[in-house]
Amino acid sequence: MQTLLLLALFGCLAAALAAPADKVRWCVTSDKEQEKCAALAAKAAAFSCVRRDSVLSCIVAIRAAEADAITLDGGDVYTAGLINYNLQPIIAEDYGPTSDTCYYAVAVVKKGSQFVMRDLQGKKSCHTGLGKSAGWNIPIGTLVSMGLIQWDGIEDKPVEEAVSNFFSSSCVPGAASGSKLCQLCRGDCSKSHNEPYYDYGGAFQCLKDDAGQVAFVKHLTVPESEKANYELLCKDNTRAPIDSYKSCHLARAPAHAVVSRKNAQLAELIWNSLSAVQGFDLFSSEAFAPAKNLMFKDSTAKLVKLPANIDSFLYLGAGYASIIRSLKKEPTGSASSSIKWCAVGHAETSKCDAWSINSMTDTTTAVECQTAPTVDDCLKMIMRKEADAMAVDGGQVYTAGKCGLVPAMVEQYDAAQCSSPGASASSYYAVAVVKKSSGLTWDALKGKRSCHTGVGRTAGWNVPMGQIHKQTGDCDFTKFFSSGCAPGSEPSSPFCAQCAGSGTAVGDEFKCKASAEEQYYGYAGALRCLIADSGDVAFVKHSTILENSDVNQDDYQLICPGKNPVPVTDYLSCHLAAVPAHAVVTRPESRNEVVRVLQTQQALFRAPDASFSLFKSEAGKNLLFKDSTKCLQEVEVGTSYDRFLGTEYMTAMNSLRQCGLTTPDLEKSCTFHSCQEQN
Repeated sequence: MQTLLLLALFGCLAAALAAPADKVRWCVTSDKEQEKCAALAAKAAAFSCVRRDSVLSCIVAIRAAEADAITLDGGDVYTAGLINYNLQPIIAEDYGPTSDTCYYAVAVVKKGSQFVMRDLQGKKSCHTGLGKSAGWNIPIGTLVSMGLIQWDGIEDKPVEEAVSNFFSSSCVPGAASGSKLCQLCRGDCSKSHNEPYYDYGGAFQCLKDDAGQVAFVKHLTVPESEKANYELLCKDNTRAPIDSYKSCHLARAPAHAVVSRKNAQLAELIWNSLSAVQGFDLFSSEAFAPAKNLMFKDSTAKLVKLPANIDSFLYLGAGYASIIRSLKKEPTGSASSSIKWCAVGHAETSKCDAWSINSMTDTTTAVECQTAPTVDDCLKMIMRKEADAMAVDGGQVYTAGKCGLVPAMVEQYDAAQCSSPGASASSYYAVAVVKKSSGLTWDALKGKRSCHTGVGRTAGWNVPMGQIHKQTGDCDFTKFFSSGCAPGSEPSSPFCAQCAGSGTAVGDEFKCKASAEEQYYGYAGALRCLIADSGDVAFVKHSTILENSDVNQDDYQLICPGKNPVPVTDYLSCHLAAVPAHAVVTRPESRNEVVRVLQTQQALFRAPDASFSLFKSEAGKNLLFKDSTKCLQEVEVGTSYDRFLGTEYMTAMNSLRQCGLTTPDLEKSCTFHSCQEQN
């Protein structure tokens, strides 16, 4: 009986946590914020107010369903998204034409003070709050990366101690009371409005009062009437006027965002309730002066609803998350300096496990394996630091780049180039293959069935569909092809109709999935689709059919716009585009470690007589790397994804992205605002 009562109690609790109430309970952290919230609740019955002492207490309250929403700075959005709180951003502030859903983190000083960035040591500093974006994460991360603040990581000492040693004294609301970081504060040094020098207005007031000599704030903090008296410190050791923030800033930061529990109904209730507010200015704190930025930043022009599948890490982007992690100096792998490789599906995981076992020396392994159902899921894991790297096709390099990841190594398909240090990166040709007996030409493709390596893949989707979009101007490719197999499509799409799945007779969960379990996935899969007569044309790379010993090459031809069909060996004269080789992507701060481990690993496992072969696949094709790979070559440090992909391919991708329907959800989440990309 007791067990039944407990089960019933837990059931009620779960239901209470799941179902949104009829009111939005806004969490506030100060008396002034409570006043503004109460004024809002008086005007809009949809709101009520919950008071807590700090942002973290509010995060805990929302997690426990004692409150529903709060607007947070990027650093706090990061904290709220950690696994123990599991909150998500649902609405972003938009600051109008000057910055949209981003803002600039700047260092403000009084005009006439003579120092520049490299002279900051020994000065007095004003910060918005510990762990906040413009006031702490970005400036301290920047000073550490520039080598101005000497810090060897948390194993050495906390970053707060390194900052204490750098500045003579500071006000960092939220720091340990009684420390040098609280010395300049006027109140209790808490990360709340109880501290007069808290937040943007407070940090600026700290500078204005001559308590500090530099204030780390956002670009819109200095009032218009006072701009003439202040200047910005630039990273190149110059100064600039306050309005020159676009060329003189520390970094761009993601806008503040409203966070809540992961609950679609609750998110909808919060958005609808805020949208319906009338007769009350959400973005003004004038009535509650001298307090500023109560509930929302006063500089907010409007609110923007975020995509439903976004989370904290996608919202902030890998670049900003890297800044936060650099302040924690977390190791890039495990203590044994291993890297975590992300494998997609069972076949890749099996090969990765074999790699991991073979990479073991004594008690340590150089490679650990993580697994995910799709490439996009792997990219998310890399962004969240649950994995470190994977090799992806050019289209996925594009998506990864939009999410702030960087190319670290590139596959080389020409063995002669492997021993040449300055060798140019490999490329391959995207081609369209048909059966010779079909008599098909490029101009006769409309209405036929198509076989693709996968949605968003370079040779199998981006290049051919980019060509077709250029021809037709129509983004609905189901009007062009009657059906096909493009793994990764919506299950109900005609582009799943011809897929084979894993071969299970009933309830095949792998049908049309972008993983090796789908028999028609990847280069070999798309060709298999054509051979099995499940499609009339296969979009693959030029070597796919040349490397397949099971088919008679004379039975197939290549087709391309404005030409008659040619033999499959004649790809130089008839291809859709020359495209970049597959590349290993990782987080910016993990790049060097990933390169180091891979260089060691390929030296061990590239030889034909090695116990394990990195570039051969036993239980399938092109697992982890393309089987045609001869070696991996380092991508030059600092190479961005767009530079790696090249102008021609970027033009094709940007054109195809006009067709929003084919843009992966991950990429949509990562490009919601421009400062998600790596600064």
